[in-house]
Amino acid sequence: MNGNASRTLLAAGLALLVGLSTAASYAADGSERHERGMKVMERLSGGAGQPVLDALRRDYPFLAEGVTAYALGDVWGRTQLDDRTRQMATVAAFAAQGNLPYLKIHAGYALRLGVTRDELKEIIYLTTVTAGFPRAIDAAQALREVPNPPTAR
Repeated sequence: MNGNASRTLLAAGLALLVGLSTAASYAADGSERHERGMKVMERLSGGAGQPVLDALRRDYPFLAEGVTAYALGDVWGRTQLDDRTRQMATVAAFAAQGNLPYLKIHAGYALRLGVTRDELKEIIYLTTVTAGFPRAIDAAQALREVPNPPTAR
C-alpha cells in the first residue's frame, strides 16, 4: 500500500471512530431527551409504537436515536402547539412535499388525536394552493388509505 492510500485509510478509520464516539456520546447525553421523545411517541401512537422507528432502531440505531431525542424529544416535545395542531401542520407539510408514506402515518396520528377526516380533507384542499393539484390529488388518495383509529374502550 502506498503512502497516500495508507493516509486515506487512516483518515477514514479515524472519521469512523470519531463518528461512532460522537453518536455514542450523543445517545448517552440525550437520555432526558430520549425519554421525552419516547413519551411523545407513546402519546401520538396511543401506545402502539411506531414500526418505522422500531426498524431504524434495529438497523440504524444512531439515526433512530436522532429521531427519538431530537425530532420527538426536542421538537415534538415543545408545548407551544398542542399535538392535534402539530399533526395538522405536519400532514400539510408532507402533503405539500408529496411525502405520502409519512403523510399516512401522521394522518393516522391526527385522527387518533381527534382531528376529523373533514379537517384533513381541508388541509389536502389547501395543498392545491401551496403545492399544486397533482400533490393534492396524491395526498387525497393517500388519505383514503388511512384507516380510522380504533375507538377507545
